Amino acid sequence: MYKDILVQLDSGERAAERLRLGIDLARRFGARLTGLFAQLDRSAPSIVARRGSDHYLQAAAEAEAAFRAATDPAGIATEWRRLPFGEHNFVIRETVICARYSDLTIVGQYDAERARHLVPDDLNEQLILECGGPVLIVPHAGNFATVGERVQIAWNGSREAARAVRDAMPFLTGAKEVRVLALHSREQAIEDMDLPRVNITDRLAVQGITARYEVLKPEGIGVMDLILSRGADEGSDMIVMGAHGDYGFPYLHRGSGTRHILRNMTMPVLLAH
Repeated sequence: MYKDILVQLDSGERAAERLRLGIDLARRFGARLTGLFAQLDRSAPSIVARRGSDHYLQAAAEAEAAFRAATDPAGIATEWRRLPFGEHNFVIRETVICARYSDLTIVGQYDAERARHLVPDDLNEQLILECGGPVLIVPHAGNFATVGERVQIAWNGSREAARAVRDAMPFLTGAKEVRVLALHSREQAIEDMDLPRVNITDRLAVQGITARYEVLKPEGIGVMDLILSRGADEGSDMIVMGAHGDYGFPYLHRGSGTRHILRNMTMPVLLAH
């Protein structure tokens, strides 16, 4: 169960949507919500001095005020944290460290047009790879009334996919609908080689989760685009998938699928590595 949820906040306009979602999830899971102000600071003297500029500190104060105004009436346990300054590598490192002490981390999809000066462009990928837990990415456009009620799992049998399913269990056990998109079929290999009969839907059923199962057959469309398209067609409100696993890309290009999802998502995605 998620009992400690971290949400990354900054002075961007999408911070409010992440905060709203964080409050909703904290209520759902009976969790503490920690707001973390983590943002780049473009003041070179302040970066050299390893302290926040006046602009940075003002943005942090405004973010804290917004956090408290939204969470105080919500009846949830909260904590506020602020990074002392905004040097690029420092922001990544300290956000990763904070995420390691949480059960779930919420961040926003990087928006090259609006967030260029707010957060490092590789923050999300480094979080996924290094924090050791699930990261919920919220798209940079749209509002999401529900998250985790109609879940789509991208399944390829990899270590990363198995980790993502385990990390998403609090969502899955409470979901109204769970659908598995399998990117390969093991059934024929089982018949040909008398392999152990392992099945993801059986693994979910043990947890009390009834899941629909579909084997993907990409034809004229990339695997990642097909995952996103099927999610939209089925009205999913969250995708669960392993990050930097083998989703049909050559080994040397591992991570290409994850980066494609990070660039093109249209619904929240829970990623784990």
